Amino acid sequence: MKRINPVTNPKGKAKQLLDAVKQAMGATPNIFTTFAHAPAALEAYLNFNTALSTGTLDAKLRETLAVTVAGYNGCNYCIAAHVFLGGKAGIDKAELFGNVNGQSGHSQVQVAVDFARALMEKRGKVSDEDVKAVREAGYNNEQIIEILAHVALNTSSVTSSIRFDVTIQALNSFFRCVTSTNGRKSYHPLIALRFKIAHWCS
Repeated sequence: MKRINPVTNPKGKAKQLLDAVKQAMGATPNIFTTFAHAPAALEAYLNFNTALSTGTLDAKLRETLAVTVAGYNGCNYCIAAHVFLGGKAGIDKAELFGNVNGQSGHSQVQVAVDFARALMEKRGKVSDEDVKAVREAGYNNEQIIEILAHVALNTSSVTSSIRFDVTIQALNSFFRCVTSTNGRKSYHPLIALRFKIAHWCS
């Protein structure tokens, strides 16, 4: 039995926010329609996500961190969503499945993954050695804080998804292809910008 069902007939601010999500993604994932019971929380989540998308970490590392947080917390909904999004950002499946278990085939990324897991395991009380390791791997203060912020953002969505038993959707419906004037199909421009998708869709 669901603890909180998704909003099916949003009104007011919730409708405005969900309409914007649908315009950008071609669908409204259940995590957003569940958040829509509290428009202030939905708006805060969307704004937090949008702000971090303009930060210094690229789309691949952002999705790697999202998969890492989802895997650590055992959130099937978030694992499915971010493995899909990570693939769209250009991460291969083997790497993404490794991220679920806190592993990466890239040494610098592994340090970021380890730091993210340390933040969760130690409830934010990371050691001087933890910070030193991530700094020595080449991450500056801005990037270290952004890693922390991504852990916080994704912990919020993981907690909501698990606690409210959010249902996994057909993830292909999250994205729509649009046909340009020359007949070539591409992802919606807002999605291509958000996830830095360079390739065309079929």
